[in-house]
Parts: sequence; structure tokens; C-alpha cells
Amino acid sequence: MNASTSPAPRLRLRVDRLPMAHPGDLSALAGLFDAGAVPPEQVVAVIGKTEGNGGINDFTRGFFTQTLMHLLAARTGRPAAELLRTVPCVLSGGTEGVLSPHYVVFSRGPARAGGAADAGGALAIGTAVGAPLPAHALGRWTHVRSVAAAVRAAMADARIERPEDVAFVQVKCPCITSARAQAALAAGHGVVSADPGRSMAYARAAGAFGAALALRELPDDPALEAALLADFDIHCDRASVSSGVEVEADEVIVLGHSPAWSGPLRMATAPMRDALDIDAVGAALAPLGIAPALQVPAADRARIAAAFVKCEPDRRGAIRGQRHTMLEDTDINAQRHVRGAVGGLVAGVLGDGRIFVSGGAEHQGPDGGGLIAVIGTTPSGLRPPPSRGGAGGPAKPDPRRPG
Repeated sequence: MNASTSPAPRLRLRVDRLPMAHPGDLSALAGLFDAGAVPPEQVVAVIGKTEGNGGINDFTRGFFTQTLMHLLAARTGRPAAELLRTVPCVLSGGTEGVLSPHYVVFSRGPARAGGAADAGGALAIGTAVGAPLPAHALGRWTHVRSVAAAVRAAMADARIERPEDVAFVQVKCPCITSARAQAALAAGHGVVSADPGRSMAYARAAGAFGAALALRELPDDPALEAALLADFDIHCDRASVSSGVEVEADEVIVLGHSPAWSGPLRMATAPMRDALDIDAVGAALAPLGIAPALQVPAADRARIAAAFVKCEPDRRGAIRGQRHTMLEDTDINAQRHVRGAVGGLVAGVLGDGRIFVSGGAEHQGPDGGGLIAVIGTTPSGLRPPPSRGGAGGPAKPDPRRPG
């Protein structure tokens, strides 16, 4: 076999969940660099929780991102501006209740020499950053297509060929600030909403539709733009989407399983039907060979590398028939309520507060619910978990979706 036809060398993913003493604290990552445990040039993505408010004026996310890019620039010799365009840093503000500020660092490098290929493949990661989007495109079908293109690019980067092998899609979208809305209107363009909070919801919705489009769960039909924030029967059980002022383009991280990768890490995702769906936590753990019982035993807890949750206060004002008041509280934002509640539920099962819990789950999992995804090391010989299904089973067919 000549060099032109020889297969590309297999890759291996490393996942480090690190603490932060404040939103600019990257000392734990710097320590891994200093110890030679993680080569700085192998860092490809970061997902984290900062202790801000999670709103438009949550500048903890930008503070962390700026500090991260300065650290990577100093250690790799690459300009920080270039790193911003190539290393997604997806942050969610708000560590209410027992949630602990932390960040998850994903690094990829060559697989260990001489190792046998893992049956069915191992956990893979791919990333992509889309082109900057003008304010008038956000939350529209143009935005949906832009996210879909970035998801496909990230799948190719991860060497994941089949949509069904994708376990989790993390997207960070820009939003429309008052200044961006005014600039668009001055240029003769309308925007989907001049309200920054509402624009964040539209951006998250477009991100979820874009992931579904790339994963072949939705057709490329511009008429479906009317379903954004309207038809919540349409949802993607593998998409986690955030929006913020600190980005100007869509940032995408795709995690799934591929035979081009090696190592013990696997990932499972399950939809949460509501904020009380503790069974969904068990459904995400089971494919990893972890039985939750009342709380994950310490030995199994050590096998969990990271956990990600999307949730939202049910907009119908009730959970399992009982009224909730999250939407009527004028003292505490509803998203802060639900992050604290669902974060406590999941942390109680996992026995760990280092969980990425993000509110605003529009079209991300069932209406009024969301999703949970867990990365862990699996017992020897356990095949990669199925990407679809979970606590509620596979998503029901939608007549608008391709077969």
C-alpha cells in the first residue's frame, strides 16, 4: 500500500474536567501544560460553567475566553485572534445552587502505537467555526443552514461519517444586542427581534434546527422557519445550544463515535421529558455501564469525565400537572431557577456538582424538558452506546422529517 492510499493514523481524545477559582482562573490547565500531560497545541475545544448570571451582561464568559486565548497563544506561539477562530470555547454562565464553576478541556492527538482498533470505534471530537453572521440573519433559515454547514464540517473533522454515530452537538451562537439591532435597521435590514433576550432564544432555536438538519432529522425547507419558537414538537435530542454576546459566529463541537479513534472514552445522550426526569440520568449512564442506584458509587463516579445538561422552565406553567412559579418570579430569573433545580437533581445522582447545566432548551429535547449527555470510560469490551433514544425512547417520527 503506497502512502497515497494508506489510512490516516487513528486519533485519541483526552477529556480533563478542571476547577476554576474565578472566571479568569486557568491555573489548572497551565499546570497540565507544565507537567507535559497535555500538549497545548492539542487543545481543540473547551466547554465550561462560569459564575456569572447567564444573561446578556454576563461578562464572565468573555473574561474566561480572553484568558484562555492568551494562555494558548503564549504556549503555542499562535496569535490569540487566530485561536479565537479555530478553538471553540463554549461557556454557560450561572452556577446556582450546588453547581460548581469548572471547565472541560478537549485535546486530541495520535493514538498510542501498537494498540488494537476499538470495536465499533471510540469517542471522537470535531470542531468548526462558521462565518460571522450579520444581525439580520440570526434566528432565520439562513442561520439554520449556517449551523448545519458547521455541524457537517465538524463531523468531517471528527471523521464521523454517519449522522447516527453523532452523540452530542454543542453550538454557541451570537445574539442581537441593541447596538447590533440599531446598526441593522440603519442599513435597511429587519431583525427577528430587537429584544436581546428574545434574540438569544431565536438563536438557540436556529441552532437546534441546524443540528437537526445536519443530522438528517429535518428537511432543508425554509417554510419551517415559522416553526422556530412556535412548534415545539420539533426538537433535536442531541443538540445543546447556547447564545451570547461574546461570539460573532457559530461555534460547533461535535462528539460521537468513530473507528478512526481509539481509547476508553464513550458518550451517551438521553432526552429529559421535564425538570424532574431523574430516570433520564440513569438512561444516559446505563450505556456506559454505570448503574446510578440512588447515587453513583464512588468507583463509577471516577469513570465520569464530564456531564452536560440542557433544561428550561416549562412555558405551560406546570410540571406533571402541578403549577410552578418560575415564570412569574420577578426577583429571580426563571433560567436561574431551573438551572439550580435541575443541577441539584443531576448532581444528586452523580454525586458531583461539576455539571454543565444550561438553560434555554428551545427545541433541544422534549418541550419543557431538555437532555443530558455523559462522557465516561467504559468497561473493557463495551461497545459505543447508541446515539438515539434514552429515557423517552427515540424521537417520534415527524411527517416533515425525511425518512
